[in-house]
Amino acid sequence: MPKDTTARKLAPQPARQFDAGERQALYDIINARRDVRNEFRPDPIDPAALRRILEAAHAAPSVGFMQPWDFLLIRDPDRRARIHEAFQSANAEAAEMFEPERKAKYSALKLEGILTAPLNICVTCDRTRGGKVVLGRTHNRDMDLYSTVCAVQNLWLAARAEGVGIGWVSIFRPEDLRSLLGIPDHVEIVAYLCAGYIDELFVQPELQARGWRERLPIDSLIHEEEWPGA
Repeated sequence: MPKDTTARKLAPQPARQFDAGERQALYDIINARRDVRNEFRPDPIDPAALRRILEAAHAAPSVGFMQPWDFLLIRDPDRRARIHEAFQSANAEAAEMFEPERKAKYSALKLEGILTAPLNICVTCDRTRGGKVVLGRTHNRDMDLYSTVCAVQNLWLAARAEGVGIGWVSIFRPEDLRSLLGIPDHVEIVAYLCAGYIDELFVQPELQARGWRERLPIDSLIHEEEWPGA
């Protein structure tokens, strides 16, 4: 490779500037993102669109550029039926953790689309990727997990831009999913996602629309210099 080409690759280049329309499109996608449970269409996701979505996830930042994520695509109806059974078992346990009034509201919520979505995606974190010592992870071992969550967010936003809804199912016993999907011990399950095209979405997050919880005002969460009252 010529020296001038190598030098260009190693040197910063002028940063692309985005116009007002491009910036607004990003904010629109962020604000239009929803956790989808019951609005999936049954038709499969276009392979080219799915590839773009996964490439967006793979473009996420990662500490030490370790890229610890993997994306396990699950389409088989029998496997998803077993995963759904594992969800139902854990969900019954979760319902018992709430006070009676809250329990009734919880039980009325639709919390997954495992069987209705045409595609399930398990996003994992390989905690051995990059070796024993990873740049930027030397003092906080969980940075690989945080990096994988960034990949999930990229996936979610790219999917919304493609007209694909995503629902994050978190009510599982990790050991159940690990067994059902053959995931080795050194790999952490970070997210189990349901994915499919959608025609309708809630204007607000569904839990807000159904009165489960209100969005906190942003001004109450912004602090200067140190923790309030420190």
